[in-house]
Amino acid sequence: MPVFKAPFSGYSVRFSPFHEGRLLVATSQNFGILGNGRVHVLDLLPSPAAPGAPAIAEVAAFDTADGVYDCCWSESHDSLAVSGVADGSLKLWDVSLPSSANPVRSFREHSREAHAVDWNPVRRDSFLSASWDDSLKLWTLDRPASLRTFREHSYCVYAVSWSPRHGDVFASASGDRTARLWDVREPTSTLVLPAHEHEILSCDWNKYDECCLATASVDKLIRVWDIRSPRAPLANLAGHGYAVRRIRFSPHRESILLSCSYDMTVCMWDYRSEDALIARYDHHTEFAVGIDMSVLVEGLIASTGWDELVYVWQHGTDPRAMP
Repeated sequence: MPVFKAPFSGYSVRFSPFHEGRLLVATSQNFGILGNGRVHVLDLLPSPAAPGAPAIAEVAAFDTADGVYDCCWSESHDSLAVSGVADGSLKLWDVSLPSSANPVRSFREHSREAHAVDWNPVRRDSFLSASWDDSLKLWTLDRPASLRTFREHSYCVYAVSWSPRHGDVFASASGDRTARLWDVREPTSTLVLPAHEHEILSCDWNKYDECCLATASVDKLIRVWDIRSPRAPLANLAGHGYAVRRIRFSPHRESILLSCSYDMTVCMWDYRSEDALIARYDHHTEFAVGIDMSVLVEGLIASTGWDELVYVWQHGTDPRAMP
């Protein structure tokens, strides 16, 4: 399967919503503690030119003075992407332009690390950022300043996720042990979910059920919720040995989700099944912190971690198997 070796630790990986084989990868030097960052744009090659030849080509690379913690593609322009940087800034990149012309925009409002970004998949004209300054911000490309700041969390906001069905609704996950639901038309959050007893590192919406949200925590658990009756989770998914760093619902199958953890593994789950754990992949040799599933190719998975590697594979195959 295709593997890419980055110079820095991987933090986030995202498949393009426009191009089948294109990926965006956020990386940070020295495990993101101190040093530079780099955003990679990668293309999967149809077939290697020769045995052992690379199966991934680097299309572009953009350098930053600080580590890059997250990234996402624009939902409206196939060449645009945004990243969250350790200095609190958000960088807008245009893959169609040379590195010297990038970033095409830099947004600076967060006072601490910008830890997560997510582009609105419904309206396609805006994106959100989440920061260690305890806030979230809403942005559009036609304005230099944020449209709104959301301040209710009492500790670092680690994740943000737009609803795939409602263009005004999103969820956030925080170190204050709550997930919150927001509607940009409302003055305050619409639901506070005390989802875990430890810091919540990730959240994601089910792509087929507008009321289904998953959360992941330092407590090693993934929980799936019906936001209409949030007193108890629909499912508790236990199987990781350390904190669960990121989760993603499948864009193709309603009950399937993917997770990665500081236990260095990537897991696939069917939260409706009694034996929920479908697969465990142990190809990373350091913390596994970035995962995604392709919306264009069913079953295609990508992961990245602090071992500086990006893996792309089809579910059911060995990520380490050579093409």
